[in-house]
Amino acid sequence: MGMAGLSQILRVKEKSAANGFEKKDTSVILLWLDGGPGHMDLYNLRPEAPAEYAGIWRPIHTNVLGFDIGELFPLQAKIADKFSIVRSLYHNSGGHFVGGHWMLTGRRGPGSANVSLSPSIGSMVTKALGARKSGMPAYVSVSVVSSIGLRPGYFGGHFLGHQHNPFETGADPNIANFKVQNIQLAKSLAVERLENRRALLQKFDTFRRDADRSGMIEAMDHFERQAFDFVTGPRARKAFDFSSEDPRIRDRYGRNSWGQSTLLARRLVEAGSTFVTCHFG
Repeated sequence: MGMAGLSQILRVKEKSAANGFEKKDTSVILLWLDGGPGHMDLYNLRPEAPAEYAGIWRPIHTNVLGFDIGELFPLQAKIADKFSIVRSLYHNSGGHFVGGHWMLTGRRGPGSANVSLSPSIGSMVTKALGARKSGMPAYVSVSVVSSIGLRPGYFGGHFLGHQHNPFETGADPNIANFKVQNIQLAKSLAVERLENRRALLQKFDTFRRDADRSGMIEAMDHFERQAFDFVTGPRARKAFDFSSEDPRIRDRYGRNSWGQSTLLARRLVEAGSTFVTCHFG
């Protein structure tokens, strides 16, 4: 059904470009909060409900008429015209794993922790689009990737392959001298020597592919290309390098793990990553 109208969609896109409309350069930053208060204590307060449902917090007005949110968010109330609340999304299960799987994959989830059926939205997007600029990881997680205690959990590529799991930055972006591992050339290793090593590795590819049909080798090839692009090109290193960021901007984001993670996410999408998630348990 999706293919039926594809030719018309492509025709309209071509006409749009001819009329001077810029091509969309869309990226996504997902802030994943693993657990939290109920929606009736946050953005969907029900002050008229019985006390056992209504909770202790009261709604406050925002700068959008008729759009009230919880009293714990006075700063958000001032900029409510800049964001949207989706109130129609729900599922009828009380299970964290069902809900987490549904939110991160778009499909109804399993009822247990050790089953994951579908690739994440980030994996699907980056399989289809790749990175918006070469030399950048398409799908990144700051600093680790985890859903309800599972790694990579429902953020993973699953049947799309390991190569569509997110690249983890690892270290806390708030620590001094924050560095992402494995995107720097080892000492005394020049780019020319790295090229020679890459050529040698390619000679083994045929043997490796014959030896392993599981998809893991394909994933390794993908990571090898990705690592080569990281190390030989400056774009990723520059995006991960906080030393070039204005200290006043870092202060505004907050000198803590949360603030610096979101700042890093912004820097990554500006440099060309397509989908970046920040995980806060």
